[in-house]
Parts: sequence; C-alpha cells; structure tokens
Amino acid sequence: MKSAIAWFANNHIAANLLLVLIVLSGLVAIPNMPQKSFPDIDVPIINVTVAYLGAAPEEVEQGVCIRIEEELEGIDGIEKISSGAYEGACRVTIELFEDADSSLALDEVKSRIDAIITFPVETEKPVISLLSPVRPVMELSITGPNDEKMLKVLGQQVRDEIAALPGVTQVSLQNTRSYEISIEVSEASLQRNGLSFQQVAQIVRARSLDLPGGSIKTKGGEILLRTQGQVYWGTDFEQLVLLTRADGTRVYLSDVATVIDGFEDTDQSLRFDGKPAALVRVSRVGNQDILDITAAVTAYLKAAPARLPEGVKLTVWNDGSQLLRGRLDTLLNSARQGFLMVLILLALFLRPRLAFWVSVGVPVAFLGALFLISVLGLSIDGISLFGFILVLGILVDDAIVVGENVYSEQKKSGKLLEGAVIGTQQVSVPVIFGVLTTMTAFMPLLLGPGTMGQIFGVVATVVMSCLTFSLIESQLVLPAHLGHRSIQSAAGEIGMLMIPIVAILALGFSNDFRSYVGFVIAAFTLIYALYAAGIWGRLAQRLIEAQSRFSERIEHLIYKQFRLVVIRVVAARYLTVAIAFVALMSSIGIVASGRLPFSFFPPLESDQAIAKLTMPLGTPAEVTQEVVLKLERAAQLLERELIAEYPDAPPVTHILAAVGNQPSSAGGGGPPNTQSGSTGGGHLGEVTLQLVPSEKRAVKTREVANRWRNLTGAIPDAVELKFNTSLFTVGNAIDIQLAGDNVDDLRTVAEKIRFRLAQYPGVIDITDSFRAGKQEVKLDISPSGEALGLSLADLARQVRQAFYGEEIQRIQRGRDDVRVMVRYTEAERKTLSSLNQMRIRTPEGSEVPFAKVASAELGRGFSSINRSERQRVVNVVADVDRTQITANEVIADFGAGKIQKILRDYPRVTYSLEGEQREQSEAADSLLPMFGIALFIIYALLAIPLRSYAQPLIIMSVIPFAFVGAIWGHQIMKTFDLVAGLAMMSVMGFIAASGVVVNSSLILVHNVNRRIESGMDMRHAVAEAAVSRCRPIVLTSMTTFVGLTPLMFNKSVQAQFLVPMATSLAFGVLFATFVTLLVVPSGYMILEDLKSFAGRLLGSSESTEQDKTPALNQALPKIEKVDV
Repeated sequence: MKSAIAWFANNHIAANLLLVLIVLSGLVAIPNMPQKSFPDIDVPIINVTVAYLGAAPEEVEQGVCIRIEEELEGIDGIEKISSGAYEGACRVTIELFEDADSSLALDEVKSRIDAIITFPVETEKPVISLLSPVRPVMELSITGPNDEKMLKVLGQQVRDEIAALPGVTQVSLQNTRSYEISIEVSEASLQRNGLSFQQVAQIVRARSLDLPGGSIKTKGGEILLRTQGQVYWGTDFEQLVLLTRADGTRVYLSDVATVIDGFEDTDQSLRFDGKPAALVRVSRVGNQDILDITAAVTAYLKAAPARLPEGVKLTVWNDGSQLLRGRLDTLLNSARQGFLMVLILLALFLRPRLAFWVSVGVPVAFLGALFLISVLGLSIDGISLFGFILVLGILVDDAIVVGENVYSEQKKSGKLLEGAVIGTQQVSVPVIFGVLTTMTAFMPLLLGPGTMGQIFGVVATVVMSCLTFSLIESQLVLPAHLGHRSIQSAAGEIGMLMIPIVAILALGFSNDFRSYVGFVIAAFTLIYALYAAGIWGRLAQRLIEAQSRFSERIEHLIYKQFRLVVIRVVAARYLTVAIAFVALMSSIGIVASGRLPFSFFPPLESDQAIAKLTMPLGTPAEVTQEVVLKLERAAQLLERELIAEYPDAPPVTHILAAVGNQPSSAGGGGPPNTQSGSTGGGHLGEVTLQLVPSEKRAVKTREVANRWRNLTGAIPDAVELKFNTSLFTVGNAIDIQLAGDNVDDLRTVAEKIRFRLAQYPGVIDITDSFRAGKQEVKLDISPSGEALGLSLADLARQVRQAFYGEEIQRIQRGRDDVRVMVRYTEAERKTLSSLNQMRIRTPEGSEVPFAKVASAELGRGFSSINRSERQRVVNVVADVDRTQITANEVIADFGAGKIQKILRDYPRVTYSLEGEQREQSEAADSLLPMFGIALFIIYALLAIPLRSYAQPLIIMSVIPFAFVGAIWGHQIMKTFDLVAGLAMMSVMGFIAASGVVVNSSLILVHNVNRRIESGMDMRHAVAEAAVSRCRPIVLTSMTTFVGLTPLMFNKSVQAQFLVPMATSLAFGVLFATFVTLLVVPSGYMILEDLKSFAGRLLGSSESTEQDKTPALNQALPKIEKVDV
C-alpha cells in the first residue's frame, strides 16, 4: 500500500484521473437509478388460493385446506405452512427459509398441488404464486355519475387510457363489482315448463357457443368451418330458444326466466367526499421510477376533462410521489445541513486549503457509492438516503487523520510532496484497519433476517460502499492534492473553501437546475467583484487570521490544560476506570428502570387516519352501511371543527368511505404486511381521513384519530373497530397465537386472555381472530329420499343450483370476464321458506317436495378457520399506547406466569408469539451471534497491526461506553420529545457505533506504541500520545455528531423512523471520545501494571519490560506544536 500511495502522490495526473473516473461513474449512475418511496422487500412466501364458491369455511377446511397441507408436507425449504378457510375460498400461506430457492420451491409446490385429485368438483383451479406486494404509486377517485354501471364504464375508460401512457404498465380498477349475467328462474316457472336448473344450463350452453368445425380443402384453397352462436349480452340471452313444443311454438329464455345483465351479487360500495365513486390504482413494477409515473399521470389529468362527460371529476387520492418527495426533501435537507456544519467545523480546526481537500472526500465517496449501489440493484429511496446521512460525518474521519498528519510532516520537513507521502504512509495502517473495523460493525445489519434485515441491509450496503471509496480517496487521491500546492494566497484558500459552501447553499435556495446554476454564477460573480475591488483579499486575510487564532487557542487548551488532565487521570487511573464503570452502570440503570421504554419498531404516523370496521359475519350490508355513515358523519364533523381551529391550513383534505371491503388497509406503501387474511363481505367497512402532509399541519395524526374516536362514540354491535394511524408496521404490537384441535377450548382461552390484557393500562383495540359465522342450515338426505333414488350429492347439487347458482359459462367481454349464472329469483333467495317450497327432481324425472326427501338442521358455523402447522389457531391481538406501556412490558409480565395459569386447565392448547414480537425475537436471535462474530473480527483486525493479544482489548473497551452515550442520548432526546424511547433502530445504531468508536482508540494506542519504540518511557508516551492525537480524535467525533444533528432534530414523519439510530450513533461516538482520551490511556497503564504484577508474582526478570511488538517499523517524531 505504501508504494501505491507514493506512486499516486508523485503522479498527480493519475490521481486526478482516478478522481474524475469516480465522479463520472456516479454522475452517470444517478439518472438511471429508480426513485422509490421505500426499497423493494423480497418476501419469501408462496400463496395458494383455491376458490370453492358457495362453500362454508368448514367445508373449505375439510375439502381443500387440509388436503393441501398434507400434500405439501416434507418439501425442502418450507419453514411454516398456514392456511385460512373462508366462505368460498381457501388461502394457504407457505413461508420459506430465507436461504431457500424460491423458484424451486414454487415449482415443487405447483407439482404437488396439481397432483391432488380429491378436491371437490366445484372447486376452481388453484392459483399458486410467489407473494408480490402491490406497490401503489397513485390512486384516482372518479365521481360524478350515481349509476354504478356508468361509474364502472368511466373507470374502465380512465384505466385503459392511463395504461396506454408511456412508462405506465400496471393500472387496475378498484372497488367495483364484476359484471355478471344472472338468469333467474322461479320455482313456479320451472314447474310450469317442466324444467330443472340442470336442463336450463345445458340448453343455454348448447345454444350459446362458438365452435370451430375444422376446414375443407378444396382445389381453390382451404376453407375454414365455424359454428358461431355465442351471445354476450343479456338481451341476446333472452332471445335464446329454450324449448320447441310439438305444435311448433317456441319458448324463449325470456318466457321462462328473468335475465339480468348486471353485477355479481356482492355487497360493495364506495363513496368519496360523500359521493359514489370508483378508484383507479396506478402501481409500479420492478424498478420503475415513481416520479416518472406520477409525471405521466399528472399530465393525463390535465387533459382528461376534455375527454370525459360533463360533471365527471378525477381527484388524486394517495399520491405516493408526495410521500417520496417529502422523504427525499427531508433527508436531502438534513444531508445538506449536516455537510455544511461538517465543512464549517473543518474550517475552524484546519487551514482552509486542508479543510477543502478533506471535505472533497464526501461528495467523491457519495458518487462512487451511488455507482456501486446502482450496480448492486439498489434505488434512491428514504432508506438508502439515510445510509448516506448516517455515514456523512464518518467519511471525513480517515481524511482528517491523513490530512492532519500530512500537514504536521510538511511543517516539520518543509517539503510538500515528501511530507504528503510520509505523512500518509505513517497512518495508513491504522486508517485502513480503522475503516475495516467500521465496515465490520455494519456486517450484522447486512445479514439480518426478515423484513427489518432487508431494510438495514440497504443502510449497511450504502455505508460500506461509501467507506470503500472514502478510503480510496484518502489514500490515493488526497496525498497528491496535499503534495502539490497551486494556491498560496489567503484569497485563494478562502476561495477554494467557498466552492463547496456555495454549492451547498445553492441547493437550498434553488428549485431546479436552471436556478441552481444561476445562483452559483451570481455568487461567484459577487466574489470576483469583491476580489477585483481588493475587498476579498482583505476579508480572506482576516478569516485566515481568525482561524489561526482559534487554532492557537485550541492548541493552547490541548497542550496545557488537557495535558495536565491526562497526567492526573493516568496517575489516578483506577479511580478513572471506576468512574467510567459508574457511568456504565448508570446507563444500565436507566434501561432497567423503564425510563426508556423499548419498542421493536418505533410508531410512525402516516398522513391518514383509518377507521377499520368489522361487524359480525352475516350482518346485512344495509346495517354495516348505517355504521359506516355514522363514522363518516363523525369525520365530517371533525373536519368542520378542524377548519374552525386551523382556518389557514385545514388538516383534512378528503374522506373515503367503503362498505364490503377495506381498501386503505389492504393497500399502501412500506413493507408488505403478510399477516392480513381478511376477505370481502357485507360485514366489513372502512372510513379514511386523508390529511395534509405532517410538516404542513399543526395537529398530529394520532390526535385526529383520538378526537374522531370520541366523536363516533361506542358501536355496540361491532366486533372490531380500530383507528389506525401507522405509516406501516411489521405486525401487531401484541399477537398471541393459540393452537389446538378443540375450537371451544381455543375460544375460551382467547376470551380469558382478552380479559387479562384489558387490565393493563394503555392496551387498546383488543380482539381475536375467532368470529362466529353466519347461521347455517345443514342438510341431509332422508330414507324416503334414498328410496326414490336420490343421493346426498343430488340433493346438494340441486340446492346449490337454486340458491348459489350454477355457472353456465364464462364469456370474455372486452377486458371483463363475465360469468353467466342460473339460479332462483332474488326474492326467493332471500327467504328460508323457499327451501321448504323447493321441488327436488328425482332420477326418474318426477318432482317431490324438499321436506319429503331431506332434513334441515339450523345452526351456526365459523366465519373463518385459521390453521398453522396443521392445527387450528386463534390469534389474540392488541395495540398499545406507548405513552403508557410498551408491548414488551405487557408480554414480559403476561408471560411470567399469567398465561401459564390460564393454560393450566387446557393442556392441549399451546401458544406462541407472532407479529412484532416474532420479528423482534428473530432479529435478536440473528443479531446477537452476528454481533459476537463482528466483535471477534474487529478484535482480529486490531490484533494484526498491533501484534498484540491484550492491546485490542484496551481499544475495544470503549465499545460499552458507546452504549452509555446511546442511552443517555436517548434520555436527552426523550426530554425534548424527539424520541419515544428505545427501538430496534437504536440497537442498530449502537452496533454501528461499535465499529466507529474503536478507530480513535486504535489511532491513540498505535501512537503510544510508536513513542515507546522511539525510546520514550511508558507514562510519558501515553500522555503525549493522548495530547498529540486529541485534535484529530475530537474533530472526527465532532464531524460525526454534527453530520447527524440535523436529522436527529428533524420532527417530520419521514425522519422519525431514522432518529433512534442516528441518536445512538451520534451520542455513542461523542461519549466514547472522552473515554478514548481519558479512560483508554488509563487502561493502557493498568494493563502494564497487571503485566508487572504478574511478572513479580511469577518471579520473572522481564516483568518490567515494555511491549516490544509495535505495529509499524518507523518511529514517530517527538510531539511538536504545529499550526494546523
């Protein structure tokens, strides 16, 4: 490495070309990198969906779910199999191990399921696919027409037009019912015409079809034969001939049945700001850029009114680009402010020319990292930008150490180039190994499990990429610049420093590239005018003199007061270590006392408040509609109140109300939530309040939700009513999964757990997944029916045809797949008496009353049946108000005997923790071993250059004190309401800080060794090393802290996710600096005391010798006071 440093320093053209190459690579990569609000998360899950239309959950469980579970058993790579039996469908979720080959597992699952031949005849073909989370970019509401069909037609038109836009590939129409042609025949009509549902279906199939007839090969050519009789519209079906009587008269389908060309018989409606609406969702695929898609759709919206009927209005709902721009602006502002503060700090401590070249390493490392992460397939998003901010202050550490040592050598020798080479070579080993230790500390983040592991992996990749190029710049490019001086005047030095300052300020005052260039030109024109007038030279000289005075005062402080402090601390080294131990115990006490509550994932408020309603299964849609209207009226009242309170900036923009499904809960950004298993139905409802961005309103989303909850009041019949304000989540805060075979035991235990959880203050929205189902009529064949030749299958088929209907055929009408059904009339399907009046057709063709051949028993089933690992499960879930209690506190107390006491009477019921607790457990199980391995690698990286087993332990002794700084930093930030407590991000920040804090200790111990090798006695070597390395150590720590300060004090929603990690890193590094300068020298002396004691104890004559294994072969000169 030394020869490479010397070669590039002597060949400054090569160094500049390397610099240009890195810069150009980054600039080329930026336009090609996709911009996303959140990085794409790969979820190793296979979904299997099997439709069993009209079947009850128990039928679905027995006929489909259990058979799939048994068939999939034993496939390599499967970690867990869960299934849900719902009315009319089975959904199986197959979780794979992270190292499993998803494609191979998918192929194996498909082949196994395709081999099942025992599915009920009525089931449809299984749909098997890898989980692909929907990534919405923008949603548009369409309002105006009150007619459902007109809304759907307009929605289809808008969907097709947007899909045709360049760069847009995935557009879907949401919250509209599918088309269906329903042929409704009354029992009286069937009897009058001597028909059955089976006959009607067969006749329609036979008369409505297109059938190829082959071809005739004539001498003149080949002629195709076709039978063309397929009809597509309800009016055409009415004209189909159903019967031809003996007298030649024809009976048309319209004479026997009512043909309704309408929509499927589902309960679904949507209102936007009180008007009927449809939603068009625009999503991105792969690496598509959100901003490009948004720009195309926005341009379409401006021209759309001219193509749409009068009165139709398109409104943007859920614009993902606003969230992305908010995140990017927030993080870029923090980065800009942090870099400016780092630059000012460098200018105070170092000469302007040196500060300029040290600061150049930041943009160079950023651009190099952008090129590298683009090659690795990462995007520009909130998480990757946080990685850049996180490493902002760390990047200049190696350049500061190199620059400060180079300047010292240049002052000593008076030769620029030689001083640059020797100065860089002297510190190359600690700098290189220091960067490697920092990168090692980020390895556990890179290899973490699950969703959080992928998020932190992006941060770690960005940080490690930046550190790689920062090391290249500091070792190969920086010495060449410091070794060749082309600017010597004060005006020139200040002018160099103004280049990055003006560039940073221009970013804050410009809106686009043109204004940026204009600001830069204006600024440098002003500087040139001042220079031409002679003012700039005088001003620059004064600034240089002011910096020199500041530097002299710092030098005086270090070489006088700090030297005395170090001497006294080393003399009282055991007291010093004891005080440090007390500080460590104080931080442990803060954590143990609960002053900093721990949450796995910090609560992040979104710009929406969502009321999620679940009524008892079987509740008529009209009843659910009334409850949704109550929620909507309360939301409208709240909107008026907020307008009165904030007339200049009303917080509420739109209100969306849905019945039959929950669109806002099912879609959205952020990491995918794989726990949701809800299906549509008339018992579901949702109302969503869209708020202006958080930085533009004075009221918090949680406060809006609480006021909305109070205005709504109690809804006695609701099974569940949640007011959600989270941007995204990794699962429920409390999720206790009960498993067993006895449903009654599961239900009883779930009730007891819910009762116990309700006794904890701050535990809210307690519910469980057990839902009583609809009333059921269980049918059976009677002996008299069997005597007539009927079987249970005959009975079930005819009842299904009458009430659910039989699918005659499916026709393709444009982009719509339309089912043609035959069934009873709507009036007959709504009364139980129709079952008793129904006529059953025997094999001989006779008709007998239903009551004579069948029995019916009234009961109640389940709304859904959830299964996990081949057992039925019930999940008890709850949320917590983190201002009162945390989920960890509840689980710790609940698991300390209370849940065991409940389960004592139910030995066949077991429990496990799911949701957030499961993610937390998996993260801890993975991170702790990885952190241990990372610590060992750091130890090895320190032991190799130091050639010592003991000295790395002294250096690594600062790591616990990074924990002290992180805890006290959180306590300070919590006092100012900037953090709510500790989170997993805090732990990640501490892990990252562990690699950063050892760098300063390594530089210090390395310097001690060099001084001892040069002949200085131990006590003086330790003191002088601490004094000589004080300024670079303090400066590197301060740059790290100030680089993160703007982010730590940012209160926007976009920054809250990142503040805990930044707090741990910034305060951890800051506190560890004092430990490095005071406790590490004491530890070094204590180590020698122990060696001496051990030598005396063993009678060794070598007990007083110093360590003869220094790291480098060149001795550092004795400390001299230099003007840096």
